[in-house]
Amino acid sequence: MKRPRSTHPRKGMGVLERGNIVVKTTTRAGRGGEVRPGERTDGNGKAVSNVILLALPDEEYSALRPYLERAELPQHQILHEPGEKIDFVYFLNEGMTSIVALSGDGRSVEVGIVGKEGMVGMSLTIGLRRSTFRTIMQIAGNGVRVRSDVFQDVLLAAPTLRTKLGHFGLLHGMQVAQLTACNRLHEVEQRLARWLLMCQDHVDSGALFLTHDFLAQMLGTGRPSVSLAVAALEDAGLIDNARGSVKILNRKGLEEAACECYGVIQHFNGGIGLK
Repeated sequence: MKRPRSTHPRKGMGVLERGNIVVKTTTRAGRGGEVRPGERTDGNGKAVSNVILLALPDEEYSALRPYLERAELPQHQILHEPGEKIDFVYFLNEGMTSIVALSGDGRSVEVGIVGKEGMVGMSLTIGLRRSTFRTIMQIAGNGVRVRSDVFQDVLLAAPTLRTKLGHFGLLHGMQVAQLTACNRLHEVEQRLARWLLMCQDHVDSGALFLTHDFLAQMLGTGRPSVSLAVAALEDAGLIDNARGSVKILNRKGLEEAACECYGVIQHFNGGIGLK
């Protein structure tokens, strides 16, 4: 007579259960070896520094860890396109992603940014499997990615992950609304100062590798306007503009040159794990 299959987890395994979804967690996941309490590495044993992943309890992180695929993310790599199926969500460790709205005539403007404080592919958290905006790596970095179907299954069984993503999504939505107002109401020079400060907040570096063409796309304006704004900030001694890069020389002065939107966005940043 065939013995019934045991429903108890094997030694060294835990179970996260929600409805009909059962996600087994193991203390040995991927090639990284045994997962010790509090350890945060991907399946290859590489350190993880994403704020949301670091905040998960061990049980939930162990359920997700076998599916974390290392991803090198060069500048200008497109992660999602509007109207296309989202195959992966991304948790950045380094670098920064722009969320860009596109018009039918090819124009674009940045409406949000995501770095190591959040997740790229937030629409999946509410069951929307196609992207509304283009997401593009603005500053090169790396992170981990998870297949969308796996992510949605794990999310059902991970209450802390749902809470953290919900918190991030709310504050990020406020950031998007503020940036939309900023793009409509403020001058290019003010917006450029605000934008450079936001970039530095996310990558913690004084040197930003950016061209005037790319800046124009992100700010939703023409290249000549960006060049004039860059020249004005450089003449004021706030930045140094070399070919393909911008270096912030005087952060305090740049904050004074930026519009009030930067102060509002800084307040949001404090709620999502950025300085």
